[in-house]
Amino acid sequence: MSDLHSINEAINKRAGRKLLPSIAVSLSLIALVWFALSYERVIFAGLVCIAVILGVRELSKAFAQRDIYISFRGLTLATIGLSYATWVGAVAGLAIATAIAFPVLLISLLRRGPEKFVANATATTMSLIYLPFMAGFLILLARPSTGWHRVMTFVVLVGCNDTFGYLVGVLVGKHPMVPKISPKKSWEGLAGSIIFTAIGGALAFHYIMHMHWWIGIIAGLMIVFTATSGDLIESALKRDMSLKDMGTLLPGHGGMLDRLDSVLLSAPALWLALELVKRFL
Repeated sequence: MSDLHSINEAINKRAGRKLLPSIAVSLSLIALVWFALSYERVIFAGLVCIAVILGVRELSKAFAQRDIYISFRGLTLATIGLSYATWVGAVAGLAIATAIAFPVLLISLLRRGPEKFVANATATTMSLIYLPFMAGFLILLARPSTGWHRVMTFVVLVGCNDTFGYLVGVLVGKHPMVPKISPKKSWEGLAGSIIFTAIGGALAFHYIMHMHWWIGIIAGLMIVFTATSGDLIESALKRDMSLKDMGTLLPGHGGMLDRLDSVLLSAPALWLALELVKRFL
């Protein structure tokens, strides 16, 4: 037992976070997504909405440390509106709801006067696009009758990228990829993400989506790029604001944003890929 404890501690130290709680949280989230999609897909849309609201809360607190204001209440209402509009009106609903929310949020900032208006307006715009708009594509993935298959394929792709990039990086990672942004992310970890996400994509597209396996490989490589970029973007945000994690909600992960970082950029990419496949293949 002491040897196992020592190994676990060594892995935790190298990875920068606790491994076992991280695995437990990941499995719990996957089970929750599976249940929502299996029972009633609209529940999944509600879960996405709640997750985004929690992310907005974390982002508003992070910005506040730099004396930048975003309206948590306003962005919460925008998130609910965008989520509902996306579920009811598909991509057109998402676009229209975003177009309405954007000027309303900026107009509401006028009450605070001109001081720091540019900084507050920029942070508000980024928050709107980065969280509820991008997350809306998760709802778009779940909306059709094949939503279970689409979202679970997405879970496999992002899960392979994050899990195997993490494990390979912890075990053999020696060459930092972008040390100024994310010191623990290595080229070896990226190679692990590429190999195993391509394999996971081929299997998921063949057995879950019932599509050609080679489409899954292409989708997997695309997800590696978007998920890794999303992770680096959130790491850059944290570095700029001198934060280790965006929150403490999820043991082993940090905050909700620390879990959503690779998802937010990847959902639109997979949605677009599936739309292109539907139209041209």
